[in-house]
Amino acid sequence: MNNRPIRVLIAKVGLDGHDRGAKVIAAALRDAGMEVIYTGLRQTPEMVVATALQEDVDAIGVSILSGAHMTVFPALIRLLKEQHLDHILLTGGGIIPEDDMKVLRDMGVGQLFSPGTHTHEIAEYIQSQVAQRQNT
Repeated sequence: MNNRPIRVLIAKVGLDGHDRGAKVIAAALRDAGMEVIYTGLRQTPEMVVATALQEDVDAIGVSILSGAHMTVFPALIRLLKEQHLDHILLTGGGIIPEDDMKVLRDMGVGQLFSPGTHTHEIAEYIQSQVAQRQNT
């Protein structure tokens, strides 16, 4: 069993310049005992996956408020598979319609969280999913 803290990459992909929510989540995950790497604004999917590889993360959380979720998440899934990193939990949140959430979950994206979700719920989800992945 791995004794190091869960490592989570929080990413803002694309031209979306609203990062307050991502910073709140990053702080909440740190408070829950996780190591958090925040990429900052205007990342590409390639940059996110490269950082995930370099930082040896257990999970990637993507904040999407721009409406680009149906482009960003499939690109991340493809790149993670190409780099043999598809064991990493890919999750996120923002303004994502429920129908799109279902399509993305069917593609392999983890749970997606809407604005107003309690931060402890997100932390508990990441902890449980990472533990399951480490035990398989």
